[in-house]
Amino acid sequence: MKHGFGRTLAAAAAVLTLALAGCGSGSGGGGSQTEADFTRDLTFGTGGTAGVYFPLGNEYARILESNVDGLSVNAIETDGSVDNVGRISRNELELALIQSNTVNEAVTGTGQFADVDEPVENLGWIGQLYPESVQVVTVDGSGVASMDDLKGKRIGVGSPGSGTRSVAEMVLSAHGIEEGDYEPYSQTFADSRSLLQDGNLDASIETIGVPAASLTELAATTDVKLIPLDEGVAQEIADGSYFETYTIPGGTYEFVPEDVPTVTMYATAIASTSRVSEDDGYAIAKTIYEKAGDITLAQGEMISLDDALLGRGDVPLHPGAEKYFTEEGLLD
Repeated sequence: MKHGFGRTLAAAAAVLTLALAGCGSGSGGGGSQTEADFTRDLTFGTGGTAGVYFPLGNEYARILESNVDGLSVNAIETDGSVDNVGRISRNELELALIQSNTVNEAVTGTGQFADVDEPVENLGWIGQLYPESVQVVTVDGSGVASMDDLKGKRIGVGSPGSGTRSVAEMVLSAHGIEEGDYEPYSQTFADSRSLLQDGNLDASIETIGVPAASLTELAATTDVKLIPLDEGVAQEIADGSYFETYTIPGGTYEFVPEDVPTVTMYATAIASTSRVSEDDGYAIAKTIYEKAGDITLAQGEMISLDDALLGRGDVPLHPGAEKYFTEEGLLD
């Protein structure tokens, strides 16, 4: 078995050409902003409507508006993490949900951002929210019982502007399944699930929270299965990336009776350091954690201030979040 997932991540740079046009240290950089650059009319980038980011972002937009005086927050649908990085760099978003591996690679110019001219400079860490695991979804009758069975299959790999797209390619490559060994379908989770139901897709690789209500909904009408990653390969991925090994416990879904080995990163809240002031960054971080109990989604139960720095890696703290975390004793 060959494990060439590093090469696959670098190849994903072609997807970033449009998403990251204008990135770097120009007007989007975070080093020379004045008070006049900041805004209190925030656009909040989420993800596709079939994932967790979209409803979570909309709930937090309402919570922030209700708890931070004078703040306006408009949550919008986007293509996901990579798209959100590009939009923040171009000052089209002030706040976004982004996978921790994606934001780390963006600020270090590595992985899927290896061919971008300059790292993105105005990404400020607000906090980790919950783990997002790679879930390889298939249905009864697809002929897929293991990762090896995905060779020659039709696989949903996520939207071109999503973090999931590069993750899917990485996971497949790590299992020795390279470009040309399968038929990729680049589309939203919702479209992939519809094709699974109709028998026009064999598997969908999704990076989503656990449990995912959308998979429970799919299982109500279709015999759904999760395919485990090879445990050795999962460890290799974790050793060479910003991921960690993770086990989806048996019983998490009714259709998952046994533990499923996989890898995980984290859903994070990121704010523009060139558009969001320290005071508002402080209020946003404080509200995100102190009002987490107002979130109606299952992921709300996982949002904890104690875990706010998990997965941060090389990402700079937003000055407002840094002030809040220092007051709360998370930083020296």
